Amino acid sequence: MKSLGKLSVVARLPQPIGRLAELAYNLWWSWNPPAQALYRDIDPELWETVNHNPVKFLRQVGQTSVDRAAQDRSYLTRYTGVMDAFDAYMRPSRIWYQSPSGQPDLATIAYFSAEFGLHESLPIYSGGLGILAGDHCKEASDLGLPFVGVGFLYPQGYFRQQIDANGRQEAIYEKLDFSEAPVRPALDSRGDQVMISVDLPGRTVYAKVWRIQVGRVPVFLMDTDVERNAPADRELSARLYGGDVQMRISQEVVLGIGGVRALRALGYRPQVWHMNEGHAAFLQLERLREYVEEQGMSFAEALWAVRGNALFTTHTPVPAGNDAFNFDLMERFFGDFWPRLGLDRERFLDLGRFQNPWGPQFSMTVLALRTAAYANGVSKLHGEVARRMWRSLWPDVPLGEVPIGHVTNGVHTATWLHPELAALCDRYFDFGWRTALDEPATWAGVDRIPDAELWAQHQRARRAMLELVRRRTARQLTRTGATPAEVAVAARGLDPRALTIGFARRFATYKRATLIFRDPERLKRILNNPDRPVQIIFAGKAHPADEPGKALIQQIYQLSRQPGFAGRILFVEEYDANIARHLVAGVDLWLNTPRRPNEASGTSGQKASLNGIPNLSVLDGWWCEGYNGTNGWAIGQDGDYPDEATQDAADALSLYDTLENEIVPLFYDRGPDGIPHGWLAKMRTAIKTVAPVFSLTRMLKEYCVKYYFPAARYAQRMMTAPVARELARWEHQVRLGWPKVAITAQVTLTSGSATGPTAAALPATVKAIVQTGPLTPEMLAVELVYGTERAGALTETQVVPLRLTGDQAGACIYEGEFGPIDRGVVSYGVRVRPHHPELPVPFILPLLTWA
Repeated sequence: MKSLGKLSVVARLPQPIGRLAELAYNLWWSWNPPAQALYRDIDPELWETVNHNPVKFLRQVGQTSVDRAAQDRSYLTRYTGVMDAFDAYMRPSRIWYQSPSGQPDLATIAYFSAEFGLHESLPIYSGGLGILAGDHCKEASDLGLPFVGVGFLYPQGYFRQQIDANGRQEAIYEKLDFSEAPVRPALDSRGDQVMISVDLPGRTVYAKVWRIQVGRVPVFLMDTDVERNAPADRELSARLYGGDVQMRISQEVVLGIGGVRALRALGYRPQVWHMNEGHAAFLQLERLREYVEEQGMSFAEALWAVRGNALFTTHTPVPAGNDAFNFDLMERFFGDFWPRLGLDRERFLDLGRFQNPWGPQFSMTVLALRTAAYANGVSKLHGEVARRMWRSLWPDVPLGEVPIGHVTNGVHTATWLHPELAALCDRYFDFGWRTALDEPATWAGVDRIPDAELWAQHQRARRAMLELVRRRTARQLTRTGATPAEVAVAARGLDPRALTIGFARRFATYKRATLIFRDPERLKRILNNPDRPVQIIFAGKAHPADEPGKALIQQIYQLSRQPGFAGRILFVEEYDANIARHLVAGVDLWLNTPRRPNEASGTSGQKASLNGIPNLSVLDGWWCEGYNGTNGWAIGQDGDYPDEATQDAADALSLYDTLENEIVPLFYDRGPDGIPHGWLAKMRTAIKTVAPVFSLTRMLKEYCVKYYFPAARYAQRMMTAPVARELARWEHQVRLGWPKVAITAQVTLTSGSATGPTAAALPATVKAIVQTGPLTPEMLAVELVYGTERAGALTETQVVPLRLTGDQAGACIYEGEFGPIDRGVVSYGVRVRPHHPELPVPFILPLLTWA
């Protein structure tokens, strides 16, 4: 036959279930299992084949199947309930954010991220950063925040992982068919599709803007694969974290500058701008350009305008992990841009200048820190690490006061709580528990779940996880040429009764995936105890360019085939959100072995404990805050080691001892009913202590109080008064006059004797004499600072403002007193710093003079 063309035949949805198509384009279904079941129950096999993508499902499902569902009374009852719940969610009568008294009336929070991990059907994420961004959007929707996401819709996404017969990771890229994904073109106020452009060296690059609806929150994603672009530029946004340094800077120009232009084209005027990692920091340059070119401000005025309502979240505790570009590359990309800001080359490069060990570069993190008033790490420990890393930007500020705070990460409960465990919570928790996820009292209800029911639920989750892992393993072996007998063994592999440990995360060397293999013979004895067997499931991807990370995967895969490990160690390929959901609910113990303090936060362990899976982890990232001695186990010490070899040896010994002497005996200690009651007590404690504190609900409310609301208030003042011009004039005066500011001080005991280091229990008074030069007292803040000194840095800082009490020979006199001190040796000092009532944070200018 000579073909005249092709037709795509799509089932017509009968009227009774016609809104399934509408629901498919709102990712609300992704965290609502009853909504997912509406698609799955029409054709369970197809639902798995399309990787739980309802848009693709509806394009492939047969007419007979949908007609049968539309005639099923039970199905129609469930359909009606889901659609009623969806409508109530989209048009709520009450939400957490309702502009109450004392909170600003937010216009829009714009959240920029290089990746969004919303669901496995949208492979535009690589790991924890993207999953966090996706959870952030879902929780913003739940809380009713006026929130929009901005990023890339990578046509080839992040790579699919295949493991070959030798255990070598292969990266497979497949083009995403947007017509089969829950995405639609973004439309402007006239109903036209939005296309933006940015200038790159020697050409203009265009990007089409797409929209993903995440509950009430839109996420706008750019794609450069459009006809107006040259072939190379059509590939610019093809892959997440692909290409060389020129590809990376091009992507970040499009993300930052293009992202701002996309929001403008869509009619958004955000009050708060949130950069999730440094990839998006160029957005501050575009905002500066807008103020300079479009509102006629000087650069100094524009800088004040963009600072006070911008937040930067850093996730990288290793200097080399922060994006930085050579100056000549910056000159190629921004040589035509900095004159539009009223800057010369050196002043422009100063915005991101950082001295790396290999030379000066333009750091995206430094750009963000110098142009945003607010900055945070993603755990308490990471906040401390970040302050140490970047303290050189504030050289005279005590370490504890370096203006980088922290908000510890959390997880979106509805996405990661196993549906059957959620059903138990519905039965035994107080009514309305889903609206109080950050309240410890909510999760105290887990004590009311009978042991038998909680254990049975976990056993079912474990069986489902094992079945998924077996299917993936059998498929992998079939592809790599294994014999039918080997495939059959894999399909029955793993012991459903054995203590099962999960280790699943990005394979980077600092995560030490092979630490547990440090003493192979001891590990074999642990795994192969005939009465108390143990097995470990590994999963995770290494970046395609990370050869050491890929070598770790290969090492584990090859070990898994050796005598003593075969059948007890398994590596599962193609780690994604689907496997993650099964693992964090189906294993018995979650293992995490990063090299402290390189884990910024980590959230996989939070997901595990949400499901009652205790953690066995190094005290790094979130686990420093989460571990309380009863809700899991710690590896190693809560502190630093003299060197990496000592750390590895000590941590491995701690890991083996804890497994042998505490974890394995507790898991296998069964009552007459065959239930491990002691283990279940550990599971309950994990849920009660982790679920409320490390929820996205708590996290996002903390972002609101610490950063979003103050930034929005600053933005409102900027709209109602010439604050930027006033602050620019003030800064100019301060910088000119600061060399003439001087301070001397005296600390005196109440007995009148002068002091060196004072006895801690004795009260003391402080007198400071300040030469203000051409500045006025209103432009200065004089403060007593004291605290405990550790490793040469002042921590646990206390700040006491000193009072202006008079003048003496043209100088100003300030006085004050030490606050109460319990004990110990206290370091103290007296300082003067610039002050203005409109400053968003005290040290936004790194000017400080100490007595």
